Amino acid sequence: MIITSLLDTDLYKFTMMQVVLHHFPGAQVEYRFKCRNPGIDLRPILPQLQEELDQLCTLRFRESELQYLRTWRWLKSDFVDFLGLFQMNRKTIEVRAADNESGEIEIKVQGPWLHTILFEIPVLSIVNELYFRHLVKVPDYATGRKRLDQKIASVVDQPDLEGLRIADYGTRRRFSKAWHEEVILTTKAKLGANFAGTSNVYLAMKHGVLPLGTMAHEYLQACQALGPRLRDSQTFAFEMWAREYRGDLGIALSDVYGMSAFLRDFDLYFCKLFDGARHDSGDPFDWGERLIAHYEHNRVDPKTKTLIFSDGLNFPIAIELYRRFNGRARTAFGIGTNFTNDLGYTPLQIVMKMVRCNGQPVAKLSDTPEKTMCDDLNYLNYLRQVFEIAA
Repeated sequence: MIITSLLDTDLYKFTMMQVVLHHFPGAQVEYRFKCRNPGIDLRPILPQLQEELDQLCTLRFRESELQYLRTWRWLKSDFVDFLGLFQMNRKTIEVRAADNESGEIEIKVQGPWLHTILFEIPVLSIVNELYFRHLVKVPDYATGRKRLDQKIASVVDQPDLEGLRIADYGTRRRFSKAWHEEVILTTKAKLGANFAGTSNVYLAMKHGVLPLGTMAHEYLQACQALGPRLRDSQTFAFEMWAREYRGDLGIALSDVYGMSAFLRDFDLYFCKLFDGARHDSGDPFDWGERLIAHYEHNRVDPKTKTLIFSDGLNFPIAIELYRRFNGRARTAFGIGTNFTNDLGYTPLQIVMKMVRCNGQPVAKLSDTPEKTMCDDLNYLNYLRQVFEIAA
């Protein structure tokens, strides 16, 4: 069994889930899986995938895990009590081969947001691991270890990189659960103070590292259907977040409607209220320059704010970004696939995105066009019009 703990997921799933429990407990959603790599045949893993999902839906939170969650000041006791009763429902997830000869598989999750939100990360992790088990009978861990050591060596003992903070964001696209854990242990031991932590809650608990994360795209997407009107959905999402966390977890996600639309909504109030923002699409250097200029325009010192970069990063790009923005703002870097799936094999580019909420289409309009995912072109065009985004 690949997933043996419900904590084996990204932290932002729990932070968003608490908001759902307290503010949107009746929301109904739909998620869809997509593999962006052309020509990948995932059908051979279907039988094992079905078995893994059956096992996943038997898991419950252990008492020791609940006690760990209670140590976080921003998780409320009623939410942890709810997790003590939580179990994934197998009836809400459907997996089958696509109706074509492309080798694609279809995964659909449909049901109450509160009860389906935890599927995404373990499902993607399972698909990855099963695919690479099928592809590679004897993994080249020696190459993976050599590459990891080279990455770490590019940072340690570099005086100008003393303040560089790199985190693991690689749960969903990891080569395997065992390799992910080895990466965490090696990085913790060798990267030292330059290692900020991990998005994976289970590994954070097990190995005493800091868990990291705030919000993901699905939260702002759902607010397209849950807010008072579409044009205000981004500000509504930020306001509801602030109402729930009262200053904690203050990193805003900036790319659900693109950077220009984000900056239009991220006014002086939000500039002061949030600790910073996270980049996840488009040119990261341009994004950082625009965000710093935006803070300065609003008379907010950017040196007091945090710029988090997390889009397709590797160590060289993170180092270059750090050197560009160090001293001008606080910075942090979340590296995903390049951290946990770099053994010499082509990684899968797989996602599972929310496509509907309360029966209404929802979408992300990314500054990286291929990341846009929506099953209703008319809605996508309307969303562009509302947020003044060129096609």
